[in-house]
Amino acid sequence: MVRSRGQLTIPDQIRKAAKWLSTDSVVSVSMVKQDEVILKPHKPKYDWEKIWKGIRKSRAVKGRGAMSAAEFLEKDRQSH
Repeated sequence: MVRSRGQLTIPDQIRKAAKWLSTDSVVSVSMVKQDEVILKPHKPKYDWEKIWKGIRKSRAVKGRGAMSAAEFLEKDRQSH
C-alpha cells in the first residue's frame, strides 16, 4: 500500500533478500512502463580524475616553509 506522501513499505522478505535495501538506503526510482516502477540502489558518481588530481597536488607539497594542509585546503577550495 502506498501511504501519504508516497511512502511505500517494502516487505521483510524482499528487504532481507536485497541486502542493500536497509533503513536509510538511498534508492533510485524509475518508471519503465505506466504500470511498472523499479527501485535500484543509488550509486554516487565520482569524478575520479578530479580526485586523483587533488591527491597528486597534495602530495606535491613538500619541505619546510610549505603551507600547512589546512592552508592548502583553503587555497584549493577558493580556486573552485
